[in-house]
Amino acid sequence: MTDPLTRRDWITAAGVAGVIGGVAATNSTASSDDRPAAEPFRYCLNTSTIRGQNLGIVEEIEIAAKAGYQGVEPWIRELDEYVKNGGSLTELGKRLRDLGLTVESAIGFAEWIVDDDARRAKGLETAKRDMDMVAQIGGSRIAAPPAGATDQADMNLLRAADRYRTLLELGDKIGVVPQVEVWGFSKTLGRLGEAVLVAIESGHANACVLADVYHLHRGGSDFGGLRVVRGAAMHALHVNDYPASPPREQLTDAHRVYPGDGVAPLAAILRSLRDIGFRGALSLELFNRDYWKQDALAVARTGLEKTKQVVLRAMS
Repeated sequence: MTDPLTRRDWITAAGVAGVIGGVAATNSTASSDDRPAAEPFRYCLNTSTIRGQNLGIVEEIEIAAKAGYQGVEPWIRELDEYVKNGGSLTELGKRLRDLGLTVESAIGFAEWIVDDDARRAKGLETAKRDMDMVAQIGGSRIAAPPAGATDQADMNLLRAADRYRTLLELGDKIGVVPQVEVWGFSKTLGRLGEAVLVAIESGHANACVLADVYHLHRGGSDFGGLRVVRGAAMHALHVNDYPASPPREQLTDAHRVYPGDGVAPLAAILRSLRDIGFRGALSLELFNRDYWKQDALAVARTGLEKTKQVVLRAMS
């Protein structure tokens, strides 16, 4: 007689069903979506793309709407600055809705994953505050990168999974889902497989992964790994491109370029996303200093046009 399943076995099985999807789950997701086959994704502007123009969150979202994006991905530091200057988050949320924009995700840096108990407790308080801000503007997701552990090569990923579950349970109370984010330069969660493991082993129904074209390449992950992830376990992908040089290990955020202007296999990546049933947002996230010197609306429009061109070519 075999041993009965432990609680961890049941949790892991539930997590596998949620993050690693079979054909049935993928087909169900795809068949229920009424978006055109040529453009199965939503388009989102991560505000880092025009951060260097120092416009502030209100003007940034207005530019996103004018450029034609369907959603935005703001940074918590921008929301902090907005509130510091007397802004109301509920009013910002109304402005977003009036502009027809959704808040696809948000970028925060709470230290939820670190080993130090005191730092982690403080990080969870930061995460709670950040998620509450996101909820006030109408958002329901936030990035959960390995902030505070980027130089740690010996992170126990099963412990990280338990900490991610704690973060998810905190998010349950607020209505915001934290997404395990891959940071390619980091020694912790620097690869897609590590982020997927943490999501699976958390055993939480809302466990999900936030990937990034640049970061997957920077960390050495094979883009083919995306085909293992169920589309419903990814809500957004940070889309960008990178040049052939410098070498992968020497790339920085500043090297990111418009989709299609680099050497990333974007067509294959996008087809993989389509095939796994991903119907979320392609969030344009760039940190290119040359773009920051240009007109912000022109940059936003160029980024959207180039992203759409890549998608249309990939889907044809």
